[in-house]
Amino acid sequence: MDEYVERTARVLDQPYELSPIPATDPLPRRRDRVLDMPEVELGMLDFLSLFGCELQVVAGERASVLGRVMQPANRLRYEVRFIETAGDCLPEIDDDTLRDEVVQAVKSKRESLPIAVWNATWGVQEVEGLFTRTEGPYPLAPETGISNLATDLDALNAMLMPLLQGHTNVDLEPLGPIHQQWQAHQAAGQLILSARLLITRLDDASDIIESRLQGRPLCLDGKPNNQSDIVQGMFFSVFIERVQPYLAQVRRGRDDIIRPLARLAERQQPVMPDSFRPWYERYLRLEGDSLWAELDASQQRHINLWQRQLEQCGLRPGV
Repeated sequence: MDEYVERTARVLDQPYELSPIPATDPLPRRRDRVLDMPEVELGMLDFLSLFGCELQVVAGERASVLGRVMQPANRLRYEVRFIETAGDCLPEIDDDTLRDEVVQAVKSKRESLPIAVWNATWGVQEVEGLFTRTEGPYPLAPETGISNLATDLDALNAMLMPLLQGHTNVDLEPLGPIHQQWQAHQAAGQLILSARLLITRLDDASDIIESRLQGRPLCLDGKPNNQSDIVQGMFFSVFIERVQPYLAQVRRGRDDIIRPLARLAERQQPVMPDSFRPWYERYLRLEGDSLWAELDASQQRHINLWQRQLEQCGLRPGV
């Protein structure tokens, strides 16, 4: 992209300057992403009164030493199991007071289920690897397994939608392997870095073309000349053959990786922490003041300027 800016300036006989590439913001810290889960547990006497009911086993796991330090994915599984087993146990509970307490516990856990879902997605440590900014821009050839990551993100959205709608009959076993995929790939962070790079360099090149358009025409009377032939050759050999394929690659990555991540966050907006929202709107959303809308605008401006420049010589391209 640096070379592209330099060559654009050279063939159009314009001065140029490579702008500093602005830094991108990191994913908010985990302590700012994790939401507090309400603790709704049964008392010891009520726990003992459930002898013979599967709910006693589930509640016992939570009361254990390991149960009190559950990771977010296991906590989500626990909340779902509690709701499911409590529903199965209710017909077996003869004591009205205990039954009412279990009903209230189930109601509270259903209400807090979106918090458990949030913590098991955006609150996990594994998501930080997916958005790391230490691995550089998105590669020209995506790494092996990137299609699996895209498939898993779509599967995750499909898995969690019923939960967010209040349905608990969901298999959450794939959640662990999906988190492992997040640790193994850095595609989201790479795509964000590439978008920032492309915006900066496309704008640099666009400013060069715009400066030339405001000055001496490249061609007189719309007739090509030697310089316009050189400009057109650079346009095809560098922009069309090298820059545009990478732009298309980044856009595919955006559609395959960023879009499902945006959907994952968007569907959880009712519980999204305020500290997370500006980052979501900037780096995940595809519209508004997002990085991705900015990239679309920079690319469109750049193409329009090239069309105007080459049109001066009767060489308007259809890009």
